[in-house]
Amino acid sequence: MTHRIARAGLGTAAALITLLIAAPAATAAPTTGSAGPVARDRVITLIGKLAQQSSFPVNPGGAPAQGDRTVFRSVLSDLDGNQIGETGGTCTTTRTDNGGAEECTVTYTLPGGQITAQGMVFGQLNPGPPPSFDNAITGGTGDFDRARGSIHADTVAPGTRRFTIDLDR
Repeated sequence: MTHRIARAGLGTAAALITLLIAAPAATAAPTTGSAGPVARDRVITLIGKLAQQSSFPVNPGGAPAQGDRTVFRSVLSDLDGNQIGETGGTCTTTRTDNGGAEECTVTYTLPGGQITAQGMVFGQLNPGPPPSFDNAITGGTGDFDRARGSIHADTVAPGTRRFTIDLDR
């Protein structure tokens, strides 16, 4: 069970970690008119590598259970491999049948501020690499004040996720 929880947390952590590291990677700035504000949407691609993870199972040594919790920290890098931040968060198992489901809350600390994200990950108890997932950006601080958008995460290697962050500003 601990292996399953660790694998699930690792995938989730890595996926969410990469979310906001490369904030300045790409910018599109469509205008809304000569008198209106400029909308600034950005797509950011990051790589997250799991640095620390602890599991808190409801039934130590037993089967996965609702309420199992994983706490993690990941290092975030841009696509050139430069470390630009870190992420930390928790995931709590909400379902153990049909591959499992967990709800995760993550904070990304990046140059210029923080971004928060939340959402569900499905299938973390299935064998194989951690599943891809999409989560919502729920807010931020500093340069990311009032951030909204979504994060898509894919496993690219053990303990490593690629995050594609669609930041709506």
